[in-house]
Amino acid sequence: MTEAFHHRSTLKQTNKPFKSRHATKASLKEQAKGRISRQNAKTAHSSDAVAQSKLNRRNNAKQIQLQKRQTLVAATRVFSGVDGAPRIVAIIPLCEDVDSRAVASTLAGSLMLPAQDDSETVWKIKVERFKTSLQFIQLAYGDFYGALDACKVADYVAFVLSPSVEVGAWGETILRTLQTQGLPDVVSVIAPGHHMDSKSRSGISKSLLSFMQYFFPEQSKVFDLNSVSEQLSAVRVLSEGKPRDIRWRQGRSWVLGETVDWADGNLAVTGVVRGAQLSANRLVHIPNFGDFQVSKITSTSITRDAGADSADMAVEPSVLQEPDSEDADSLVSSNDPDDMANEQTWPTEEEMQDASGQINGEDVQVPEANSGTTPRAVKRIPKGMSEYQAAWIIDEDDEGEGEGADSANGGGQDEDAEEMVEIPVHPENDMDTADGGKDDAFQDLEEDEEGRQLESWRGRQREERDDREFPDEVDTPKDVPARTRFQRFRGMQSFRTSPWDPYENLPRDYARIFQFEDFKRTERAVRRRADEEGAGLPVGTRVTVYLKDVPKEASEQKPGRPFTIFSLLQHEHKKSVVHFAVQRNTEYEDSVRSKDPLILCVGPRRFRVNPVYSQYTKGGSKGVNNVHRFERYLRHGDTHVATVYGPILFGNQPCALLKESANPNAPSLVAMGSLLSPDPTRIVAKRIILSGHPFKVHKKTATVRYMFFNPEDVLYYKPIQLYTKHGRTGHIRESLGTHGYFKAHFDAPITQMDTVCMSLYKRVYPKWSEPYVEAAGSPRNPDAMEE
Repeated sequence: MTEAFHHRSTLKQTNKPFKSRHATKASLKEQAKGRISRQNAKTAHSSDAVAQSKLNRRNNAKQIQLQKRQTLVAATRVFSGVDGAPRIVAIIPLCEDVDSRAVASTLAGSLMLPAQDDSETVWKIKVERFKTSLQFIQLAYGDFYGALDACKVADYVAFVLSPSVEVGAWGETILRTLQTQGLPDVVSVIAPGHHMDSKSRSGISKSLLSFMQYFFPEQSKVFDLNSVSEQLSAVRVLSEGKPRDIRWRQGRSWVLGETVDWADGNLAVTGVVRGAQLSANRLVHIPNFGDFQVSKITSTSITRDAGADSADMAVEPSVLQEPDSEDADSLVSSNDPDDMANEQTWPTEEEMQDASGQINGEDVQVPEANSGTTPRAVKRIPKGMSEYQAAWIIDEDDEGEGEGADSANGGGQDEDAEEMVEIPVHPENDMDTADGGKDDAFQDLEEDEEGRQLESWRGRQREERDDREFPDEVDTPKDVPARTRFQRFRGMQSFRTSPWDPYENLPRDYARIFQFEDFKRTERAVRRRADEEGAGLPVGTRVTVYLKDVPKEASEQKPGRPFTIFSLLQHEHKKSVVHFAVQRNTEYEDSVRSKDPLILCVGPRRFRVNPVYSQYTKGGSKGVNNVHRFERYLRHGDTHVATVYGPILFGNQPCALLKESANPNAPSLVAMGSLLSPDPTRIVAKRIILSGHPFKVHKKTATVRYMFFNPEDVLYYKPIQLYTKHGRTGHIRESLGTHGYFKAHFDAPITQMDTVCMSLYKRVYPKWSEPYVEAAGSPRNPDAMEE
């Protein structure tokens, strides 16, 4: 066997290390270019370095452990001690056959505590065994908005399940909505008083646990309150540990009202300050009533048992804080535009005499109006609006018929048609009652009316389907010139980069809103001032908050509903154009169109809104010109931006869009999302596409018809660029004939199977929002919108 050939080691060349070129300090420094040489991780460390590194790691781990322990102690310090704040537990029944009061009584009975008073909605007990106290909010089944408000102030949420009745549609909707709103720690319990045999108990518990894990994957156990041991386990979970923080509540204070009184024209709410420092200079929001100013904040002694040593020691309440006249927030939420502040020319004396019918002191007879020039009716319009803008206003009597006419005809062009022409009112189609309102009682409709409504509903389904297949395409009317019909639209060479002045031709509502020069900087300054030491009363202080100018109805608590107040940050009462990034709920099947009336739940407040939807740019980027395309429908699977007029919000606020139903306490969850930004300069541009047919084609030149129907329109839109559905671009060369035909030239050959298109854009605006009140009247007109 032959051996492999190899060189001898003595023939290998070894260069001298000190003879390398460019080895001077200056040359090495120039080669390094500022880089610092690091020690290779593979090289062995010396014993001293290894010992030092081990000591540093041990010291670092000890510091992290100490920091975590201090954070936990600081978070739970507000609950500790005899006078500590109670842990708020919201008890929400998900089935009809369960009772929240029975759950609270069972948990208190496991601690050998007396029964509660039946009239109490908020019940506080002391848990001596775990050295804390619990405060139960006992909600009734079906109280949708009461459950939302209770979970906003709760530290724990206990969902009550039934072993014999499944969770219905209302229970699933409230779970989805609370999941969108943000929840603290969740505890699932089986209602007491339901007999279960030993064989089926395990299977029922596993089934209910699987159902809750679908909404809350972190759930590991469902407590059966029919067992004494699990009753104590549930109380232990509620009494120990640190409640989970909700992100949108950080930096905000709230008070759960234990007692609510009407004193000297002010509303007095007694409770414990939670969340953050409570300042008398900030406004306070009461759900279902609005925002109010604080008159003063006084101290309140804790009510003790009759047998306690300090039972007879009453502490006189003292004023802890009063609002500062210079720093206190005002209730002004919008500007009052002055029409006379615009550019005006003062009339001369001769012009004033002409207006009064006198010239040189002599009366002048005003001639009769020419035949056909006197208007048949007088329409009241806002001051400063031109005749052209007034032509687009539809009378209130005609506004209700616009939706029915649109839906019956179908097609994407009908939405624009109702903005341009006045639709006549037919008395036989008037669905309003004699007093102008809606009849709440059910009435069996006539067969013809039932058929008309069915056709209207089917027409809306067809309209959504056509918009999905042929987005934004409209037909040019033959009887109205296109330059008149689409006068408010403009052409853009590039939707992404073409300039668009955000302050051009703004509606009157824009004179009422506020805009920040730098919103992020303002938010940082507001939060920094709110977190300053001594800016408000510390967390855990038991106080009585006096609110002024509150309606007396607020003191009359709704039975079974907790009374909560939320403190707002500075500037959060002022209104602006607010944008939300939303996604449609996959379980909602009906169509959702722009301008449909919805209920917006964001933070502690609720509003009636008519949102306008637009495209969402990944990452929330504004782009070059901050122009975003209007979306007619909120579609499944896509993220859209909902634009509304609303109060300014700080932080990452979650939001939910609800649709009212026949039952006011059973709305449908339409969409969920979060706050994007308050930005009045964001332009929502509505696009329409005029399409034409290539009648004759010769390589790159084509004769196009059916886009326009007169030569004047062809000349008017000649500067706007054309494109085809197969990706060709071109321009109008010349008009042909008298029927709107024109010759166009493209950048590449086209075929007769292609379609020639022209895109036009106009800016749209939402409708002014209003606070949502549960006792409000009928839903608003779905097509109400200002453009």
